[in-house]
Amino acid sequence: MVNFFRTENQCRRGQADRQKHAGWLKKGILAECLLLASLALIALYREGEAVSRESASSKVLLIEEDYIKWVDFTVSYEALCQAYEWDVETHGTEHELDWVELLAYTAAKTGGDFGKEALKTMDKAAERLSEGECTMEELTEDLKYYAYYHEAYDAAIGGLTGEYREEDPEKAGIYVDRYGLKGYFPLARGFEYTHYDDFGAGRSYGYKRKHLGSYVIIVSSW
Repeated sequence: MVNFFRTENQCRRGQADRQKHAGWLKKGILAECLLLASLALIALYREGEAVSRESASSKVLLIEEDYIKWVDFTVSYEALCQAYEWDVETHGTEHELDWVELLAYTAAKTGGDFGKEALKTMDKAAERLSEGECTMEELTEDLKYYAYYHEAYDAAIGGLTGEYREEDPEKAGIYVDRYGLKGYFPLARGFEYTHYDDFGAGRSYGYKRKHLGSYVIIVSSW
């Protein structure tokens, strides 16, 4: 009889230990699942943050270590001309406009797109700025990527417009002050050359990318 109760008590203790072990095991599995879920959420958050930054700034790469490592300059020809005209037309007026600022503002508003709607957006802003209704600081106060686009575009075309002196074509030796595009062609007048324009053409060797150059071949009789 004693042996029977002793065996029964041992069975109960063994069953209790197994239940206790199973309980700890369930808690351990649950804790591990919670940890994995937390890590997954953190990873998704970081990835989502990076994607949102990239989608909002699809025309330029992300800033790394406080500087821009690479820029895809995809501003359209029409946008460049429009911003340049506003810059030149308002030069010397009370409210001068800067074409780099106009382009950066437009890009920040449209996510880097320079279609027809973007040109309208630029014109509306330029009209308000030229009439003194607001300042660029006020327009861009809530535009998160304005400074980003401004830095990128200023690196590409900053300094190409401004004041310069040019010889009067009708009066030899007489120079006049002008304002406008002052990015000069690298070859002196009178030198013949051929030009192969494939800027933006696709390249595939090594890796896929756009060609960011243009070929100028000098014709020499030497």
